[in-house]
Order: sequence, then structure tokens, then C-alpha cells
Amino acid sequence: MPDQHQNRVQWVYSSKSNSELTKRYDEWSKDYDKDLTEDFGWTAPKTAADFLVKHIRPDSIVLDAGAGTGLVGMALAAYGFQNITGMDMSKGMLEQAGRKGVYAQLDQMTLGEPLEYDSDTFDAVISVGVMTLGHAAPESFDELVRITKPNGFIVFTIRTDVYLNNGFKEKQEEMAMKKFWRIIEVSEEFQPLPVGEPDVKHQVWVYQVLDY
Repeated sequence: MPDQHQNRVQWVYSSKSNSELTKRYDEWSKDYDKDLTEDFGWTAPKTAADFLVKHIRPDSIVLDAGAGTGLVGMALAAYGFQNITGMDMSKGMLEQAGRKGVYAQLDQMTLGEPLEYDSDTFDAVISVGVMTLGHAAPESFDELVRITKPNGFIVFTIRTDVYLNNGFKEKQEEMAMKKFWRIIEVSEEFQPLPVGEPDVKHQVWVYQVLDY
């Protein structure tokens, strides 16, 4: 666990590999909800869910990519969604997600690696808190587009500094230029961790997958 000078969010961000990241999330899983909601005021799951539900019906088949302990699933369930698959690299996080009772299926996979889903499986993909420091790379979008049905939606949050400095801006623009997807809307900057890290800003991006 992190030392006294490092909070758990920074501790996770500092992971040097996917295996280390997975191990740290496993260790954090039981305290994750309490730490993020109480100590940091984590708002991103509901914010992103609010954007997604504007574009799809509650009977849609949705992938929560990087589901963690299921906070996004809970936000979608509050809107009546039931056909939600949760995917995460951490077994410990998925165990916590399973206890929430909002997922039809839970799978242990890693964004940035080939995903064990057929092409055109999901009506929508939502990914919250994953496009950030030390986590999924811009190339993760290739698989998310592949597994999303044509005219389906991909909604994700991303740190504004990571978008500008870590290759996401270029990747997102390249995929639009190649007509893999088109941008539908992007939110204003907001504070997803207003209590614990008020200087961190995220945006919600909404893309529609094209029939390329």
C-alpha cells in the first residue's frame, strides 16, 4: 500500500506495468468505494452515465470497460439498464462489482490487449477513469471500436492533460479522419475528484462508431 506521503490514487498512477497495476487494484479493491467517494468525492461515473443515457435505450447491451468495483454499473442501473457487461483487469475489483448485483456478466480482461469479444457485440461502451496516467493507452480505442456495433456509441472520460500530452488527441483525430467514428459531443472540463484532487480535470467524450 502507499506510504504516508502518497494517496492511493497517486499510488495507482505510479504503477510501472499492467501486472503491477492489477496487483495494486486487487489490494485496494475492498476500500476503493469508500476511499474514492468519501475521501475524493468521485463524480465521474454518474457524469459519464448521464451522457450515455442520452443516446441509447435502457435495453441496450453495454460494456463497462474498466468497470472497477461497479460504480458505473450502479449509475446505469439507476436508469433501468440491465444488459451490462463489466470488464476489468483486476479480479479483486470484479469481485466487488459482482456484489453490487447490476451486471449480467463480468470478465477479467485488460484494455490495450486483444479483447475476447466478437466484433459488433455491444450497442455501447462506457469507460470511466481508465484513460488516465499509467492506465490504458490510446491504442485501446481500436478494440473498443471493433466490438461496438455500427452506429453504436463509445463514451469515456479522460484527463485533459493526458488527452493533450499522451497521444490521445492524435489517436482520436486519426480515427475520426479514417471514419472509424465521429464525435457527437464533448463535455466541459469538470472536477471528478473535487475533494481529494481538485486540480485534476476530466472531460467526457461521446463518439458514434461508423460502418466502416
